[in-house]
Amino acid sequence: MSNWIEAKVKDVKWWTDSLFSLIVNADVEPFTAGQFTKLAMQVGDKRVARAYSYVNAPDNPDLEFYLINVEDGQLSQQLAQLKPGDSVTIERRATGFFTLDEVPSSEQLYMLSTGTALGPFISILEQGDVWQKFEHVHLVHGVRLNEDLSYQQRIAALQKQNPNLHYSPVVSRESASVGFNGRITDVIKDHRLFEVTGKHVNPDTAQFMICGNPEMVKDTTAILLELGFSRNRRREPGQITVEQYW
Repeated sequence: MSNWIEAKVKDVKWWTDSLFSLIVNADVEPFTAGQFTKLAMQVGDKRVARAYSYVNAPDNPDLEFYLINVEDGQLSQQLAQLKPGDSVTIERRATGFFTLDEVPSSEQLYMLSTGTALGPFISILEQGDVWQKFEHVHLVHGVRLNEDLSYQQRIAALQKQNPNLHYSPVVSRESASVGFNGRITDVIKDHRLFEVTGKHVNPDTAQFMICGNPEMVKDTTAILLELGFSRNRRREPGQITVEQYW
């Protein structure tokens, strides 16, 4: 059986001129929140495929992906033109280790994301079993502009379900209408981020999942290492679990 199958587009939701969510239906294999699959389309005489994380919880049949329409993007330009009823090819089997079962339990979990890397965290939060491992969860989303803060209603609904879900937008290119100004690295360095929960943050009380552009992942990891946290490995559990987002 081929690992590539056809997916039917159910909806395309545009958040800004360049950010959009693609919702499709397809008979994919069960996946774990935080994992990614691949979408593909025929571009000229070749098939172009790219990896995208699921935004939806695993029990939701509406398969959702949060994308940026990159100006020179071979695939994103094509995906951005899709309409309900169109077809796209999807990889049936998901992969990836950016999942909760790879993260040790603790009092607090910090989910640090930039841009479209918010997606896997929405999936993990909507799956819901995060609350079996952590008392407080802090979702942090770094963007350039306020308008880039997508998924506000979904995040508000999750907060309503669990008041121990804290949400901090971090806006770098203009004055933040909510949350913090600057970059994620700034609000960790000056400890502003840790003051939100009012809880003590150290290697015994906190875990970090970091997902975003490679520069942010590298810089944030370096700051956390300086603060005494360590990388999380299967053989040697630590507090920092990362995923590069391109």
